[in-house]
Amino acid sequence: MEQEHPALHTLKDIKQMMERSSRFISLSGLSGVAAGICALAGAWFAHQVISGNEPESYDYGSLTINNIMRYKLFIIALLTLSSAIITAFLFTYIKSKKNNIPVWSTATKRLILNFCIPLFAGGVFLLRITELGYFGMIAPGCLLFYGIALVNASKYTLGEVRYLGYAQIVLGLTSCWFPELSLVFWTLGFGILHIVYGAAMWWKYDKKR
Repeated sequence: MEQEHPALHTLKDIKQMMERSSRFISLSGLSGVAAGICALAGAWFAHQVISGNEPESYDYGSLTINNIMRYKLFIIALLTLSSAIITAFLFTYIKSKKNNIPVWSTATKRLILNFCIPLFAGGVFLLRITELGYFGMIAPGCLLFYGIALVNASKYTLGEVRYLGYAQIVLGLTSCWFPELSLVFWTLGFGILHIVYGAAMWWKYDKKR
């Protein structure tokens, strides 16, 4: 029995080395929580912009947005995305340093590539939708393509990421039939789900360590 322990430790070390080389396992649960908080803040500011305008300037039914509101919402979305990326990178960098795992590796490159391809395709698609004036499909499109990106990239990071992706896809498909609730679905997907997922991942991986 005493001779089995070194062998088990060796197998464990080999498994960890293989995981580090093939998957980026330094994603921090706090990154998800931070991204969710940024999304909630962005949704709140967006709601203030929408509710602060005259009823005729924004109508969820006709989905028409005036140029001033469109510009404000674009700035809010840009700031929200930038804040989420910065905070997510910060927490992930801290976890990587703590576990002595390089942030930039082959697994990281594969993760980013597989994550960005669906997002790029979605960005072009949503840009065209915006040009055509179908503003009610922006939130569903964001949720759908983001969910697809998560599922596509999940094989290069923590497996639980795919479940977050599935949830985003379901929300995106559902919201297609409720354009008047676009901001609500967007808040649920990018805000609440991120916080719940991040807290669960922190409890499972970070807290126990």
